[in-house]
Amino acid sequence: MNKSEYEKRDLFAIADLAREFGISTRAIRFYESKGLLAPERVGGTRVFRRRDRARLILILRGKRLGFSLKEIYEYLSLYDADRTHKTQAEHLIKLIDQRLELLDQQLSDLQTTTSELGEIRKFALEQLAQRE
Repeated sequence: MNKSEYEKRDLFAIADLAREFGISTRAIRFYESKGLLAPERVGGTRVFRRRDRARLILILRGKRLGFSLKEIYEYLSLYDADRTHKTQAEHLIKLIDQRLELLDQQLSDLQTTTSELGEIRKFALEQLAQRE
């Protein structure tokens, strides 16, 4: 089955999703326990739909961008609450602005630390050269 056919499927097993996204089935069950995913049950088996797969994509993207599970949950909850998605978009912009502000501060801190380490290294090299 090629990728296009796979993505058009209606149902996915937990192992399928884990393999596709390179995560463990335990991680998927964890997201389920946090209310981020809601697979159907057929007997004792979890059955994920295309919607669950799309939500998993958003969860993983949000985590990669540094958002907390709570922030991801709030964002996903807004999708269901507002069919116009206006509130969701506004919330996303707010989250992104906060994240960018934090990253800018971290970048500044890293640049300061890098500069200070360079100065300390230079000083240490000078001290070694004087002792030789």
